[in-house]
Amino acid sequence: MDGDRLRATVVGFLAAAGVFAVLAYTLDAGEVAANVSRASPPLVAAVVGVILLWLLAWGLALRTVLGVLGERLGPGTAFLVFNGAMFSNNVTPFGQAGGEPVTALLISKVADTEYERSLAAIASVDTLNFFPSIGLALLGAAYYATRVTLPQRLQAATGVALLLAVAVPVGGYTLWRRREVLSALLVDRLVPAVGWVADLVPRLSPPSPASIADRVDHFFGTVERIATDPRGLLVALGASSLGWFCQMVGLWLAFRALGEPVDFVVVMFAVPMGAIAGATPTPGGSGFVETALIGVLTLVVSAPAATVGAAVIVFRTAVYGVPVLVGGLFVSWLGVDVFG
Repeated sequence: MDGDRLRATVVGFLAAAGVFAVLAYTLDAGEVAANVSRASPPLVAAVVGVILLWLLAWGLALRTVLGVLGERLGPGTAFLVFNGAMFSNNVTPFGQAGGEPVTALLISKVADTEYERSLAAIASVDTLNFFPSIGLALLGAAYYATRVTLPQRLQAATGVALLLAVAVPVGGYTLWRRREVLSALLVDRLVPAVGWVADLVPRLSPPSPASIADRVDHFFGTVERIATDPRGLLVALGASSLGWFCQMVGLWLAFRALGEPVDFVVVMFAVPMGAIAGATPTPGGSGFVETALIGVLTLVVSAPAATVGAAVIVFRTAVYGVPVLVGGLFVSWLGVDVFG
């Protein structure tokens, strides 16, 4: 077990606890807990059900991307692998950035494929998942703006979403056009880093610079193969969009479980905005995602802040807890060390 990584995770969870403490003080934790306790059990179960559908949909997106690469996973296996991916994201700092290397190891073990190919596959799925989220957020904000004047802070959040919708594709295209330079830069950085690790670990022979360069080139070649398959991209984007829709239904149902129905267009905007906060340093964005969701929702719904907080807790418990339970069991069964 890597002590540095474990310490970083512990610090991340402590930071999340601090954010939750501030949030609890702001919202009145007792009132939030009372609201959660009165939630309708059948509707809470429905929230869990649509969250399982979300995980299944994004598992199918991963299966589609791997299929483009000639790797075959059954739908059930893809579902379990994606749960394992979400588990690693939820217990390591910086969300996807922290969990992707572990997820790639998980995929390579299940699909019996190269690590670089697995890393390219999960990186591609994470990238594809970005575009429907921002598109749906902007669509929800635009529709909501036709009915009422957007609050100033919501206008700022919409501006951030619009900026991301432009900056990410442009930045990604620029990096891709300069991928040879980027590849050379990665090799220059990786060669001394791998050599340093080899000096610390007995009996570990470092790969040659040429071998590292081949692995980096293989990674970029795999990404290019995925990017040039229109049918695969379309199917993966469709599965990703379905997954986002399921998450939005989950938050919508969480409000209904508390007897406080909200317009679906509200959750269309709120869910992607909360997901952006998942890039924060706490494991799975814990604390920051909830704060972002509550901050956005309290601007546009008439329910009391404690009720909004309770709905978010119901929703986030399912989004965070289901993949941690299912994925954690799967990762443990495979014997993959998340902190290694």
